[in-house]
Amino acid sequence: MALLEVIALDARDAVAAQEGGADRVELVADMAADGLSPSPATVAEVRAAVDIPVRVMLRLVDGFAPGDLGALLRRTVELRSAGAEEFVLGFLTPDGAVDPPAVTRVVEAIDGAPWTFHRAIDHCADRSALRAAVAELPGLDGFLTAGATSGVDHGIATLVAEASGPQRILAGGGLRLDHLPPLMQAGIDAFHIGSAARPQGWMSPVSAEAVRTWRAAVDDQRP
Repeated sequence: MALLEVIALDARDAVAAQEGGADRVELVADMAADGLSPSPATVAEVRAAVDIPVRVMLRLVDGFAPGDLGALLRRTVELRSAGAEEFVLGFLTPDGAVDPPAVTRVVEAIDGAPWTFHRAIDHCADRSALRAAVAELPGLDGFLTAGATSGVDHGIATLVAEASGPQRILAGGGLRLDHLPPLMQAGIDAFHIGSAARPQGWMSPVSAEAVRTWRAAVDDQRP
């Protein structure tokens, strides 16, 4: 079954995503910074409100550097204690390479939990080198990527080319319904939506009806 993941900011969003047929939510805070770590209290509220998996962002500062690694590791422990069981992370050096010490230490802190390498991959200097560098880290089960910094419109050829790699491609970043046919024909079966689940914009909550539309579209495109 194809996977549909929806960005949630709080329990209300997560409930609407589940009602609409989402398989998983990505829980973040502060979309003005493209998604930072939520509070432990929010994690606990969301975990209590829904039955679907909740993948929690590990990111304390805007951009793709880890920032204060000690603070990030402390927040990771707090989020795990609040019930987080799945995560989203990814850190780059100033020259656009993966930051092995930061990624490795955070992965050690989540202790084998499943995680997604997020859209930092779209901002790296060498996608193939990044994927190879993190491929053997425990728990990694996919890359959230648009294929390009500017979104799926410009990255679709890259996504199609990477569809057969060892980790699952979670296509997201300006994803539209009309992107689904070529992506699914290439073998991509995981999709991530944010603004598409909020027809009234980011100041409004997730719409269960919008998610339902995506659920139906993803299911209709299955081979």
